Amino acid sequence: MNRLFISIKIALSVILLFVSGVQLYAQDDMTADEIIQTMTETMNPEQAKGKIKMTIVTTTGQERTFEYNTFSKNQGEKSLMKYVKPKRVRDQAILMLNNADDIWVYFPRTRRVRKLATHAKKQKLEGSDFSYEDLGSSDEFIDEYDAVLHRDEKKQRKVCYKLELTRKPESSAGYSRILMWVDKETFVPLVIDYYHDVDPELWEKELVCGDIELIDGIYTPMKIVMYNKLDNTHTSMEFIEIKYDVDLPDNLFTEMGMQK
Repeated sequence: MNRLFISIKIALSVILLFVSGVQLYAQDDMTADEIIQTMTETMNPEQAKGKIKMTIVTTTGQERTFEYNTFSKNQGEKSLMKYVKPKRVRDQAILMLNNADDIWVYFPRTRRVRKLATHAKKQKLEGSDFSYEDLGSSDEFIDEYDAVLHRDEKKQRKVCYKLELTRKPESSAGYSRILMWVDKETFVPLVIDYYHDVDPELWEKELVCGDIELIDGIYTPMKIVMYNKLDNTHTSMEFIEIKYDVDLPDNLFTEMGMQK
């Protein structure tokens, strides 16, 4: 959920402050790198606390639903998920540090914490269509990809920057290529298309953000859906509640914090 939280930091020439919060106004001469930088900062507030309902829809149309509390700090560098429902996973927790490079899982039945292997970053979260990488790598678009700006296009009746990201040769990111459409007004990515790790022409997943609300002066997509184009499944995440004006202690993002 980390990448779906919103924070704003941009040159003064493209910022307009007003009483209720921060409103962004795009400049036509922004480069691809500047847009990606602004979008990344828009997606990652300094701190956030919320509750999310996650619904997984299988190939047969069956649904699996989870609810969990989510916490993030340092613009998504630290994140913690604590499950509330269903009963079989209640109090299970997932801690991601260093933008999901380090992942721990706490199992309340055994009262044990297990550190996942490095390659687990690309694995599915609870069998959903989101990988740990999708949720935890706040600076990945900047550090792992080269960006090119294309002609503006409309998505969801909004004029968007269209960007193409190509994985850098030295990168181990899970997608070879990414297309994204970023709302020019809010810098929220309305649609992100992910292409296969090996084949840059194979469309693997599509992320769609909707129900955008201004909360604490921050534009927030209240519903996010990931469509798996290869498996014909999809997973939605809906915010039940979200707060940005919070002060989260560092010890929350520890093995002990997972178990409280």
